[in-house]
Amino acid sequence: MRNSERAGKPGWAYWAIAAAALAWNALGCIDFTLTASRTPVYLAQMKPEVIDWLDSAPTWSMAAWALGVGGGAAGALLLLLRSHFAPVAFAASLTGLGLTQAWQVASPMPGATFAASAMSALIWIVAIALLWFAWRQRRAGVLR
Repeated sequence: MRNSERAGKPGWAYWAIAAAALAWNALGCIDFTLTASRTPVYLAQMKPEVIDWLDSAPTWSMAAWALGVGGGAAGALLLLLRSHFAPVAFAASLTGLGLTQAWQVASPMPGATFAASAMSALIWIVAIALLWFAWRQRRAGVLR
């Protein structure tokens, strides 16, 4: 940790990570919104059996997905605002991700590919890393 970060002042890396976190989580929010709102152009890229699978999702899994992406976006915004609530938002995001993934394991997506599994792993890695980063920044006094 740099001296400026130890003194509670974020360095350029902090701002770069916070901005990248917002961009990453915005993509998740866009994916959720376009899927949940049934945007025809967006759904056209999906196979009919995947759309049927999405239609079979229980309401709680959609709420969990919203918590996952919304919590991540809120956490990123809170990082940019240097709020000490950022780790709480990222923890909520991980909770939503866990619940969403539980449904996906119980009801696997038709035609799931290695790329889909790799993307799920990447989402977990980023979500855990952002929670760890936010928690560490709060302990360092960067978040107020």
